[in-house]
Amino acid sequence: MMTHMSENEVDAYLDALEEPKRSTLEALRRSILEVIPEAEQGMSYGVPAFTVEGKVIAGFAAFKNHLSYLPHSGSVLAELKADLAMYKTSAGALQFPVDRSLPTSLVKKLIAVRKKQALNREWCG
Repeated sequence: MMTHMSENEVDAYLDALEEPKRSTLEALRRSILEVIPEAEQGMSYGVPAFTVEGKVIAGFAAFKNHLSYLPHSGSVLAELKADLAMYKTSAGALQFPVDRSLPTSLVKKLIAVRKKQALNREWCG
């Protein structure tokens, strides 16, 4: 279970990043919370994560030359292949540029697929 203290850990993670990575991931954080305002923020495997009902639904990380959206499932990205054609993906990560966050419309789709998997029910956000 993540606590309010964990939200401070996410702040610290972001504060440690250089620009434009920090601003880009702060924008992604706002998008995620806009889509799932009930999410608890915390750290999972050393990177920011967002949980709903105890299940990790979304996360992100900064790397040297790119940023990654982490769906915390190996099948979310495969399900949205057409929407992700312009991005580099692996089974568990969606890479995007350090200076351009993901569109909220895409974040909404990513979270909808993951919530359906994790919580075993449809979600109409």
